Amino acid sequence: MESRTILHSDLNSFYASVEMMLDPSLRGKAVAVCGRTEDRHGIVLAKSDLAKKAGVKTGMVNWEARQCCPNLVVVPPQYDQYLKYSALARNIYQRFTDLVEPYGMDECWLDVTGSRAIAGSGMEIAETIRRTMQAELGLTVSIGVSYNKIFAKLGSDMKKPNAITQITKEDFKEKVWPLPASDLLYVGRATEEKLGRYCIRTIGDIAKTEPDFLKRLLGVNGLALSTYANGLDTSMVMHKEFVSPVKSIGHGITCTTDLVNEEEVWKVMLELSQDIGHRLRLHKLAATGVQLSVRNNELGYRQFQAKLSISSRSPRVIAEKARELLRQKYEWHTPIRAVTVRAIGLIPEQEPQQIDFFTDVAKLDRLDKLEGVVEELRRRFGKKAIYPAALMGDLKMPGDGRERVRMPGMMYR
Repeated sequence: MESRTILHSDLNSFYASVEMMLDPSLRGKAVAVCGRTEDRHGIVLAKSDLAKKAGVKTGMVNWEARQCCPNLVVVPPQYDQYLKYSALARNIYQRFTDLVEPYGMDECWLDVTGSRAIAGSGMEIAETIRRTMQAELGLTVSIGVSYNKIFAKLGSDMKKPNAITQITKEDFKEKVWPLPASDLLYVGRATEEKLGRYCIRTIGDIAKTEPDFLKRLLGVNGLALSTYANGLDTSMVMHKEFVSPVKSIGHGITCTTDLVNEEEVWKVMLELSQDIGHRLRLHKLAATGVQLSVRNNELGYRQFQAKLSISSRSPRVIAEKARELLRQKYEWHTPIRAVTVRAIGLIPEQEPQQIDFFTDVAKLDRLDKLEGVVEELRRRFGKKAIYPAALMGDLKMPGDGRERVRMPGMMYR
C-alpha cells in the first residue's frame, strides 16, 4: 500500500498575527488579544511570540498578563477578521487538495498524496504553502509533514514559528518517542496524571505499554493512544465539504453582568434560541428535547433537560421549554452568570411522529410557517432585519461576534 503524505498546517499566533497584519504599527511589539474586562471576558485569548517570551500565557487575566509584560499592547478581538483569514487560508490549502479537514480555526490537515505527481513531495508542497501564506496573507505557518494525521500534528508543534518538520516511518521512534506523553493528541491533564501514576511519561512509554493495560486504564481511548504512539494511525483526512453528523445544536454565552431574575434570563434564552432554530432549519432537523445549563456568579454549574411534547425547530418553543426548566429546577439563591440552551434528541424534520390530544398542532404549524418567513427575511436582509420586540435593549450579552466562531475542535477518525 502506498504511503500517504499528510500535512498539518498551524497558523502561528493566529489572532495576534492577524492583528499585527491589519495594524503594522503593532509589529515588533508584545501583543495580546484580550477580551474586555468589563464584559467579564478579560483574559488573554492569544499572544504574539514576544509576549509569549515575556511569560504571557493564553487564559491569563489581563492584569496578570500586564504584570508579566509591562509593555504589553492589548487589543480587542475582531472575530469577523479571524473568520475571514481562516477561510482565506483554507482557500490556499485547497489549491493543492480537496482533502482539507479543519481542526479549530487556525489548524488544518491536508492529504496531498494525490498531488505529489504535480506539486512535488510533501516537503515541497509544505514549503510552497508556507511561502504563499506569507506572501498573500502576511501570516506565517508551522507545518508538519508525515504519513499519518497524528504525527503530522506533532510535527507542526515541534518547530515554531514559520517552520516545517517532517516525521517519517523510518525516524518517528527517534523523533517522537522521547517527547512527553502530553504532546500526543488526546492526552490531556487528567490522562497524563493517570499515565504518570504508572511511570508512563513519554510517548515511547505509551507505545511500549501493553494495549490491554491501557484499555483497562483509559477505556477505548487507551487503545487509540497505543495506536497513535506506535505510528499506526490510519484516520482519513475528510473532504473539504464534509459535515460531521449533528447530534445536538446549542448556543451558550457568558453575560456581561449577572442576570438577577427570570425575565432577564428569558431574554437571553430567547436570543440564544434564535440561532438554534436557524441551525436546525439549516440541517433540516427538529429537536425532541431541550437542555438548559446555567452557571451562577459563584461558578456553580447546573444542567437540566426535558422532552418536548412534539418535535420542533421553533426558537420560541425551544426557549419556552428552557424557561419552564428554569422555573421548575433552578433555585434563585444566586444570580446567573452564564446560560446555554441546547436542542437535543435531533430527528429529521419530516420524520413522522405520534401526537397527543393536548397539543395544538394547527397552532404549531402556523408558528412554523411564520418563522419560515422570518428566516427568509433574515437571509435576504440580515440577522437583525426582524426579531422579537422582547430582544430590544440591553440583553447583557457581549456583542463582539464571538458567537460566530464555531470551528470544529476534534479529529475525525
